[in-house]
Amino acid sequence: MPERIHGIPVFGFVGHKNSGKTTLVCRLVEEFSRRGLRVATVKYAHCEIEVDQEGRDSWRHRQAGARDVAVVSPWRWAVFHELEEGQPRPPVEAVLPHLGKADLVLVESNRDGDFPKMEVHDVTSGRPLLAQRDGRIVAIAASGALTHPHLPVFHRDDIAVIADFISTLLKLEKS
Repeated sequence: MPERIHGIPVFGFVGHKNSGKTTLVCRLVEEFSRRGLRVATVKYAHCEIEVDQEGRDSWRHRQAGARDVAVVSPWRWAVFHELEEGQPRPPVEAVLPHLGKADLVLVESNRDGDFPKMEVHDVTSGRPLLAQRDGRIVAIAASGALTHPHLPVFHRDDIAVIADFISTLLKLEKS
């Protein structure tokens, strides 16, 4: 399992809905940024997303049939790319070249990618661990007491400890 894609360290987070994935990723972005790393994220959504606003010029361009629309301001830029009917979501490998320079990419909710992942698990949910059937899961971040026979388990609020684990696994260096 590669820990780098296009030379960039990549680490993923998976888990059932409402397990705390987004909160954990955001807290880790803050921690790694505090440590001097440039962090990029890729969020996979399982429902239709709309990041453009109806009535905006870019929205109107898309409605007129533009397949790709770039919006550029003095502070940031974004590209909206329409997938063809039935076209699958692109894998992380296809998305990374469109990101800016990063020392680390954290990927949320992509169960298919071939890179190391941490399962975020809410112990009160009663749901089974994904780690039981996914060998790419290398650790678990749980909301409470949990043990696993083969994987390290962290409390999902132990942000510095989780960041240390990821840093060691991916051999991260400060930029």
